[in-house]
Amino acid sequence: MIDLTGTNIVPKRNTAVAMGLFDGLHYGHRAVIGKAVEAAESTVGTEPAVFTFDTQTVTSKGDSGVEYIFSREMKLDLIGRLGAKYIYSPDFMNFRDLTGEEFVELVLCDKFSAKFAVCGEDFRFGKNACCGTAELDKMCRKHGITLITVPEVSESGKKISSTAIRKLIKDGEINEANRLLGSKFAFKLPIAYGRQLGRKLDFPTINQYIPKRQVKPKFGVYASETEVGGSIYGSVTNIGVKPTVGSDAPLAETYIINFPGGDLYGETAKVSLIKFIRPEMKFSGVDELKARIAKDTETARMMLFAETIHDTAADK
Repeated sequence: MIDLTGTNIVPKRNTAVAMGLFDGLHYGHRAVIGKAVEAAESTVGTEPAVFTFDTQTVTSKGDSGVEYIFSREMKLDLIGRLGAKYIYSPDFMNFRDLTGEEFVELVLCDKFSAKFAVCGEDFRFGKNACCGTAELDKMCRKHGITLITVPEVSESGKKISSTAIRKLIKDGEINEANRLLGSKFAFKLPIAYGRQLGRKLDFPTINQYIPKRQVKPKFGVYASETEVGGSIYGSVTNIGVKPTVGSDAPLAETYIINFPGGDLYGETAKVSLIKFIRPEMKFSGVDELKARIAKDTETARMMLFAETIHDTAADK
């Protein structure tokens, strides 16, 4: 996938452009991107593209910003896997004051040479989100662009939304959040130096500080998977502030099961949360903490084994 952000590069062919914030890349978002890919594949000389703001720069009414589900890096990786050839993901602040017509001309016409524009039924654009799909259709027709609107995707009569998924993550309902996302909720962050207490407890861990704008999972312990050094390992992750020994900010502390060893400081690890085990707790001391880590690790092993069996059965 070619990232057009911050460049003067424009596609050489016409495009079918999926538009949206796509902050969770859930099934509803995937339907919009899938429709753009489908339109491009069925039209000679047309390629699939995606326009989406950098989620980490988006502000919304009454607060300082949107809590993102996936970082920009992970979001773009998922979009590429969905079949987009081009991505344009600028800073929201550079576009927030554009009129609807200016947005269509600058993005769809000048940047993408769009033949198709694809969005969800609730898509809004222009200063203060003043325009919807009715206005977009008129503007697109003026420029010879065909607008395709995609109906909302529902589950048990309820719309699948990033807002609902954020709540599930915050409530620790990570397996349900993953199901609606269509992928595992994960963060990819550098490994920070810690107190190395885990080594003394025979459970060496990696520490990753969770960014302020990242949605925070319910504090507690999770069965997880960790990708580092090109390999994926089962793991157990504590999200929180480590009440027994203390932490100056929310972090993810992960014990990688069966890790062969080696210095990981300065490396980047991707940690995917699989299932909630228990809330964060304060223990009487390090001995009680060590015993509970051992118990949590065994619980995580069983959960991950059950997940593997379930995934294998689903593939068949």
